[in-house]
Amino acid sequence: MTDTATRLTPTATTTDETTAAGIGLLVLRVGFGGLMAAYGTQKLFGWFNGPGWRANADSFTAMGYNPGELFGTLAGLTELVGGLLLVFGLFTPLAAAIVLGTMINAINVLWSGGLFPADPSVPGFTTPLLFALAAAALAFTGPGRFSLDAGRPWQRQGVVWGGGAVAVAVVAAVVTLILKAVL
Repeated sequence: MTDTATRLTPTATTTDETTAAGIGLLVLRVGFGGLMAAYGTQKLFGWFNGPGWRANADSFTAMGYNPGELFGTLAGLTELVGGLLLVFGLFTPLAAAIVLGTMINAINVLWSGGLFPADPSVPGFTTPLLFALAAAALAFTGPGRFSLDAGRPWQRQGVVWGGGAVAVAVVAAVVTLILKAVL
């Protein structure tokens, strides 16, 4: 058998595709999860030119999330913890649900700005929507083979786990929005 014939066998192609998908999911998880974690550190600690805890809490109060200290801290923690779990590919459906629930609230806050605001000084909800889509995709696909979940007894992925993660995120976001409305 020639070297070319060996490379074109279904087994070789399947292995290459599996490795490529694993690398693609690794890039997505580390990039996206890292950005989410960085956003969380901005809110909590003022890192990366962020507002820091006090200004973040005041901002949440101004947006109607009272008490701002509680909701601002929760937002920072969910971005930080959810992002770090995604970076490592650990408890991926839960991590995706954490981030997705937070992004649903961010979309709600920025809804009036529209998807593509005509006025550049008005923030739209494009970025949180993009983050929500990435989180939902990871909830369904799982973290890939280059993760702490890979091959472990707790590894979960697929339609049922992705759907469950989306449902948990929606319920958590709705509960948060209800609390925002009544507090």
